[in-house]
Amino acid sequence: MAEDDLIINAHVRIPATELTYRATRASGPGGQNVNKTESAVELTFDLARTPSLTEDERRRAMAKLASHLDSDGVLHLESHSERSQLRNREEVTRRFAQLLREALVPPKPRRKTKPTRSSVEARLQSKKRAGQRKQQRRLTSDE
Repeated sequence: MAEDDLIINAHVRIPATELTYRATRASGPGGQNVNKTESAVELTFDLARTPSLTEDERRRAMAKLASHLDSDGVLHLESHSERSQLRNREEVTRRFAQLLREALVPPKPRRKTKPTRSSVEARLQSKKRAGQRKQQRRLTSDE
């Protein structure tokens, strides 16, 4: 494991060689500086083919990050909030790590529960009251 690997959690490390950065010209505010510098940074990561994740982790991440993936299963993130390319690179890397960390959290297993006896009784009582109300309406409308 190299020193510049990105640590996602206790079990997952992404080698820096799997992350691809590309600098582009950012749009928006920044005056003339924005027109001549390539400060926006796009990070791409081949989530569908990465050897750094197990098959289960890959499937879970692809499902949760579907809105960030292209048709080939490549994750695309972009940052252009900072004026500096270096800070945008740090920001997009931090966002990538956070997104992947959240995507890899396994869902809590659902525990089957039974309604309490009092809630069942309350539901039946309310159904009975509703039925009686309708019965009353029928009797008063027939007259």
